[in-house]
Amino acid sequence: MKLLAIETCQYLGYYRSRYAQVEALGATLYVLNGEGEPEFWPADRYRIAGSRQIDEIIAVAKQWHQAEGFDGVLTFSESSVITVAAVAEALGLPGIGLRTAVNCRNKYLMRQAYERAGAPSPRFRLTTSLAEAQTAAAEFGYPVIIKPTHGAGSNFVFKVESPAELAERYAQAEEGSRDMFWARSEPEGVDLGPSGLLVESFLDGAEHLMEVVVWDDEVYLGSVVDRVTLEGQTFDDDVHRAPTSMSPRELAAVHEVVAAGVRAQGLRRSVAHAEVRFHDGRPYLLEIAARVGGGGLDLIARLTADHDPIAAVVDIARGVRPRVRHFQPTGTHTASMCLICPAGTIAEVHVPAEVSESAQTFDLKITARPGDVIKRPPHGNTILGFLGTTGASEEDAFSTMIRFADLVEVTFAG
Repeated sequence: MKLLAIETCQYLGYYRSRYAQVEALGATLYVLNGEGEPEFWPADRYRIAGSRQIDEIIAVAKQWHQAEGFDGVLTFSESSVITVAAVAEALGLPGIGLRTAVNCRNKYLMRQAYERAGAPSPRFRLTTSLAEAQTAAAEFGYPVIIKPTHGAGSNFVFKVESPAELAERYAQAEEGSRDMFWARSEPEGVDLGPSGLLVESFLDGAEHLMEVVVWDDEVYLGSVVDRVTLEGQTFDDDVHRAPTSMSPRELAAVHEVVAAGVRAQGLRRSVAHAEVRFHDGRPYLLEIAARVGGGGLDLIARLTADHDPIAAVVDIARGVRPRVRHFQPTGTHTASMCLICPAGTIAEVHVPAEVSESAQTFDLKITARPGDVIKRPPHGNTILGFLGTTGASEEDAFSTMIRFADLVEVTFAG
């Protein structure tokens, strides 16, 4: 089984661990980066197109496919969903289709699809000026959310409480969204849909994350995680617990809205990462991405729900129905978080053996390297890494996670 992984613009070494999981499942993995670093992957299975132009990436992929005969093409990168869809179409391999990929990437088109299908989601308005944003906010009522149409990782997503704060945050989001990695790593030569800042009505309830599998008319919630971060003005400090604390009735309601959203976006055979938030006791769609969730959500899914999102990616990429079941908790408790540090240039990160060698640590990734610049809101959302722990109970897992996070030491240059 030969599979081709694509990053339109290589995101450090972030996806190497995912690529290793793909190979552990029996695939021979080839990697094509539009823009990337040399020696990122074994030379005989690695190519760099040297461009984000979609036609140039497709040309390299076609030539390579003729020589190797790939069984499927995949990505774990949000900004490569559109590229992979275009390459899959060009190579005649399974995929979600280019138009569907654009609908899944552009948050404005996503919202419009939900609206047409009657799938519950926040009220929204695409804005290209502060005046338009102020009009929308006055209509929806404060607080409101502002976010880029092509964002990711909660970069430049703000909760705004007043007109004065809106003016400040709008300027920050407008400037930042032009320069952030995710906006600069989309393919060129493709109509990505309208660009700007969305203003959305605020949803005041609990948030939940799902790893989803779509196969023809069936939509499966493979795993369900609770986001337990204390509400703030930014959405960068992600802390999760699993399995979910939702009741069977709440889970059924969430499944209904996720299925409606998946179909509205045009997904037929795909993995998906869905985010839902409750408001007035009802679930609303925040977004559904046509990829698996980042961080350690794949590990959490296996531990707490016996669902393997990476295996699902491998199967669907080659047109095979994956092994999947509706959410059933295994009884294992986990707590996980993004490791966050102050802004600055990283000199060294020290993780003691008590953390790295603990049987309770199931996920530990330090993604920041010496020399990397850490940006914090409102200037960006660069994280240090990820930490996940297990426990005999929710409280045990959570307290262990907090204690271990406090033991990670960061030294800054200068």
